[in-house]
Amino acid sequence: MTATFHPLILSGGSGSRLWPMSRRLRPKQFLPLLSERSMLQDTVMRLQGVPGARAPIVVSNSEHRFLVAEQLRELGVKPEVQILEPVGRNTAPAVAIAALHAQSRERDACLFVLPSDHLIQDLPAFHAAIAAALPLAASGSLVTFGVTPRAPVTGYGYIERGEPIPESKGSFKVKRFVEKPDLETARGYVASGNFFWNSGMFVFRAARFLEELQRFRPDIAAAAKTAWEGGTRDLDFLRLDSAAFEACPSDSVDYAVMERTTASVVVKADMGWSDVGSWTALWEAEKKDECQNVAHGDVDLRDAKGCYVRAESRLVSVLGAKDLVVVETNDAVLVADRSRSQEVKEIVETLDRKARTEHVSHRRVYRPWGYYESIDAGDRFQVKRIMVKPGEALSLQMHHHRAEHWVVVSGTARVTRNDETKLVSENESTYIPIGAKHRLENPGKTPLFLIEVQSGGYLGEDDIVRFDDRYKRI
Repeated sequence: MTATFHPLILSGGSGSRLWPMSRRLRPKQFLPLLSERSMLQDTVMRLQGVPGARAPIVVSNSEHRFLVAEQLRELGVKPEVQILEPVGRNTAPAVAIAALHAQSRERDACLFVLPSDHLIQDLPAFHAAIAAALPLAASGSLVTFGVTPRAPVTGYGYIERGEPIPESKGSFKVKRFVEKPDLETARGYVASGNFFWNSGMFVFRAARFLEELQRFRPDIAAAAKTAWEGGTRDLDFLRLDSAAFEACPSDSVDYAVMERTTASVVVKADMGWSDVGSWTALWEAEKKDECQNVAHGDVDLRDAKGCYVRAESRLVSVLGAKDLVVVETNDAVLVADRSRSQEVKEIVETLDRKARTEHVSHRRVYRPWGYYESIDAGDRFQVKRIMVKPGEALSLQMHHHRAEHWVVVSGTARVTRNDETKLVSENESTYIPIGAKHRLENPGKTPLFLIEVQSGGYLGEDDIVRFDDRYKRI
């Protein structure tokens, strides 16, 4: 009989080292950086056809709930549950809550914990590693996957292997975990042949993980249980008890359990793995031209060597450069020495301290009903292009500080303004005065596009009072 398991996909990362593509409202797991699908979608699809795989459990930030739901819907995948974290508390609390949920459905549930933003190029090796890990997990071990180092990388954690496990080829007891070493130490690890890269993926029975978490971090175990027990269903989402989860200590699965337990084992899994944690890692993972360049978009390279160049909205020309990262979006451009791509995170931290917004969202901002993108802005005005998906609707809302003019470009809009509801067709317009209750809907079968001109003394997105919303946003 084939062993079953619950894939647990952790989708709470920020991906700040991949700015300006990755941003707080649309981090790297939701971006098509390595294929036509997003990294989250690639993570889900590589589980297809794995014997025993159940519907995935997904843990995400509450802010990203509709992004996750939409990207899974595009694949035709319905998750077992989508658990919403009100705040980030690292991986140990997230896994604990998912374990509680899985155990409530199946007493001997087994979890396969995997991040949503990693690259795995060798799917047969990946599937073989899962098959090797499941029996070990069933016997009570807490299993992680180790990758043979291809270079002395300082941005990864390492696992030193101990004695081999006779009944499972390529599996070892874990001697110790080592967090990101300096370069000289990493070189020693690689030369010894006794160390793996820590892939950050785990397989264990839910009950076994909770048992070890209770032993080593009872404070996390208690807070996670309270947050889960106080959770409520909302559409297809499970909302955790906010106060309990916010009070939970923040810690990783590695620190909280794996580095302390005597039950940890590592399965060798050379599967073309990368955590794609920087632009350099992305450059290393992709196919290069004869000059070792990687280019995406409208890019013109002349006498350039070893560069990663990505153009999102316009032509980018690179002349006579070597080992550069150049990433262009419609509101920000990054130019960096490829060897310093780990420091991009510091740029994001600086933007945050200066209360700028280029690290928060792109000009195109996705919503459950569609998206809007900024076209122009100035003193007391802002112009946006809005797309509403067929059959979707914005909330019934009002604004204290701004009026809005809507011009339909294509499609037909159903517009509610106070007690009046009317249809507005292509090339027609309507006006929403300050303080008017209003709603925009797309009753048609094709996307609705319109231009919105806002005017007033304050144009921030927080000037929204919602009276009714089908997506249950606050």
